[in-house]
Amino acid sequence: MCARHDSFRYGPLVDSDASSDVIVVGGGVIGLTTALELVGMGRRVRLWTRDPTAATTSAVAGALWWPYRIDPVERVTDWSLRSLRVYEELAARPGPAGVRMAEGVHADTVLDGLGPWADGVAGLRPATAAEYGGGAGLWARLPLVDMPVHLEWLKERFLAAGGRVETREVTDLAEAGAAAPVVVNCSGIGARTLVPDGSVRPLRGQLVLVENPGVDTWFTGGGDSPDTSTYFFPQPGRLILGGTTQQDDWSLEPDPAVAEAIVARCAGVRPEIAGARVIGHRVGLRPTRPEVRVGREQAPWGGVLVHNYGHGGAGVTVAWGCAQEAAGLAVS
Repeated sequence: MCARHDSFRYGPLVDSDASSDVIVVGGGVIGLTTALELVGMGRRVRLWTRDPTAATTSAVAGALWWPYRIDPVERVTDWSLRSLRVYEELAARPGPAGVRMAEGVHADTVLDGLGPWADGVAGLRPATAAEYGGGAGLWARLPLVDMPVHLEWLKERFLAAGGRVETREVTDLAEAGAAAPVVVNCSGIGARTLVPDGSVRPLRGQLVLVENPGVDTWFTGGGDSPDTSTYFFPQPGRLILGGTTQQDDWSLEPDPAVAEAIVARCAGVRPEIAGARVIGHRVGLRPTRPEVRVGREQAPWGGVLVHNYGHGGAGVTVAWGCAQEAAGLAVS
C-alpha cells in the first residue's frame, strides 16, 4: 500500500552516516512517524529532538484514536482513516507496538453528529443501556495506544532502518537547514517560536494514573469544558484518568485539586475508581492551531522546508496520514 510497510522492517534500508538528505525536527509521535516514513523511502534521515522520547508531550497521551478538535475536516478524514488502517494492522500483529483494539463508549455522542470520516469506521453504533446508562452514547471498537511503548517502538524501527536520533535543542530551523537540504518541522508546541507561528497555542491536559480496579473498557464524556471533561483508558499496568482542556495554560505542574476533581468525575461513571490507588500524575501541552499545517515551502535559507504541526489532542489519530503526506512533500 504505502512505503510504511518497508519502514517496519528490522534491517537497515540506507547506509547511515553523518550526512542526511532530511532532518526531522521534533521527537514526538508526529516526528517519529514522519521520520520512519522518510527512511522507508530510502532517504538518509536524522531526527533532532530536544527531549527524550519518554519526555515528549506524546508520551503523556491516553491515547485513543478519534478525530478530536481538529481541522480542516476535509483533510482530517483522509489523514485519520489512513492512520486507522495502520493501527488496525499493528493491533493484529504480535509484537511490541503498543497498539490494541479496545471497546468503549463516547458519551453524549450520536452518529449523525460525526464527520465524514465516520463512514470509514466499522461497527459504530448507539450504546445500549447496559453499556452506558447515562443517556445518548456511541459504542465503538477503536485503537488504543500505549504511548510510551509505541513511541519506543517507533524509535527502534527508525534506528533499525538506518535513521539517526540526536538530542539537541533547536532555536532556529535554519540550524537544521545548514545540515541538510530538506527540513521537516514536526516541532509541535515549539512551532510557536521556531516558525514562528503565533496561532499555535497550548491546550493543557492533566491526567491521573491509578491502579486499575478492573476496568477493561474506555470511556469519554463531559464535553470540552475543563470542569466536565471525563475519560478513562485502561492501559497495561494502569488506568489513565482525565482530564482537562485548559487553553493558553503553560503550567506543567500537576494541580492536586484538579487531580482530585478528575478522579471524582471518573468515579461518577465507574464507582470502583474512587478507591483506586494513585500511582502518578501527568501534564501535557497539546499543540493546538485553527488548522493542522502540512505543507511545503522554499525556506529562507534556500532549502526545502516541510511543516507538519498543529495537531492538538489528535496527533495520534492523524499521525500516519500526516506523516505520509509530509514525507511525500519532502521527497517530491
